Amino acid sequence: MVHHHRAAQQQQLKLLEHQHTAAYADCCGVGSTKRCISKRTLFLRFIGIFSIISSALVFAPRFLSPDYFEDNLQTPSVHPLCASMSNHSICCDRTAVRTDVCFMRGDVRTHSASNSLLLHLPRNSTASMEEQLIRPYTRKWEAGTMATIDELHLKTINGSVQGCDVVHDVPAVVFSTGGYTGNVYHEFNDGILPLYITAGHFNKEVVLVLLEYHDWWITKYGDILSQLSDYTPIDFTNDKRTHCFKEAIVGLRIHDELTIDAAKMPNNRTIRDFRNLLDEAYKPRIRAIEQEEAQANTNRKSPTRSPRKPKLVIVARNGSRSIENEVELVKSAEEVGFAVEVLRPERTTELAKIYRALNSSDAMIGVHGAAMTHFLFMRPGTVFIQVVPLGTDWAAASYYGDPAARMGLRYMEYKIEAKESSLSREYDKEDPVLRDPERVNARGWEITKKVYLDGQNVRLDLKRFKKHLIRAHHCLVKPKIRKTGSLSH
Repeated sequence: MVHHHRAAQQQQLKLLEHQHTAAYADCCGVGSTKRCISKRTLFLRFIGIFSIISSALVFAPRFLSPDYFEDNLQTPSVHPLCASMSNHSICCDRTAVRTDVCFMRGDVRTHSASNSLLLHLPRNSTASMEEQLIRPYTRKWEAGTMATIDELHLKTINGSVQGCDVVHDVPAVVFSTGGYTGNVYHEFNDGILPLYITAGHFNKEVVLVLLEYHDWWITKYGDILSQLSDYTPIDFTNDKRTHCFKEAIVGLRIHDELTIDAAKMPNNRTIRDFRNLLDEAYKPRIRAIEQEEAQANTNRKSPTRSPRKPKLVIVARNGSRSIENEVELVKSAEEVGFAVEVLRPERTTELAKIYRALNSSDAMIGVHGAAMTHFLFMRPGTVFIQVVPLGTDWAAASYYGDPAARMGLRYMEYKIEAKESSLSREYDKEDPVLRDPERVNARGWEITKKVYLDGQNVRLDLKRFKKHLIRAHHCLVKPKIRKTGSLSH
């Protein structure tokens, strides 16, 4: 769980962070997601109004031709900083805390040898020379992380013209897949979602230019990238050709943790629109998987499941924070009335297979960790139960609980008691590790990681946890009871 490292910084980033206290207890009430969002989140939204006023977060229309801009303006003018930028110019918006975004309009050419994007000015131009520096990654406030990101030079030049090897008639979006790439939470939060926010409105008519290009990342997210661009991604560093564009966006916009703010999006797009994109991205591969399975099962009858039995997926962990009594949990869930599938994703597990399992589920259970990012694969209206180990309350709510509720999931959290933690077998019951995790976390990241992230497993009190299972099952079957008048178990 790499992103725990920035808990304190994240609290500063959001100006005011309170410990998550709102209990997501009324599962059936979360059809109205307003009940599921903590007071802290509502307060941050209030603060966000002022941030929006001072931030230029919606730049899409500004990167179209002037005529198109006039005819197709669909997003509100949030900030005038770069709205009126002229042709043959560079404009950088550095007002946001999380990210910088720069815009280049005119004759834009790549020059990988000098880590530069060059804006060639007309021969008769009297404009002064300009250079902007940018590290196109969405964790601007983390100096240590940003120091690892390649820095780009955005320059205006006048004089000799560097010839074009490849001419593009669509814009470029330039970003880095460095930083915390390798952790699925950060891959979505810092990369994929900001990329959708920044490039989604181009309707695939955009070229993605990547710094710190990774073949495995392209393979892993190729299905999603194909829904954002009809063009082959460019490896900026290793592609020595000169690519020429009329416009370029350098850097990605980001709204919040695993969140899309409709007020800042063209046509008020939301996280549900992103889910629709995921549906389209993985549909072909899922069909292929199903065909492969059908062929493999030609000579044997596939097991069937009652359509009245809700499907529950337990996302299991292989290392720390695993559920020690997982077998008993499965049995308990089946007794309540669920059809249970245990999903144990590895780093190499194909995302389409994970998406298929969760998109077809009615409920998901998982212990707090990066794999909970996969709540994005669930359908709105389904149930997400997050098991919260000792010392992870704030991160569990901020990174997954609040975003899940905003997406329309029926979010429930199960905060374990000290006796349910494996730490209770290592420490005295009066030890601060068990009684005051917040105090222990205050000692620093290395302690948090060692004690609560890497050193803790969970043994659920199934009698107590079963209440959550029953409530979840009731939420899922109640609409069916209303429609059919009865439901057999």
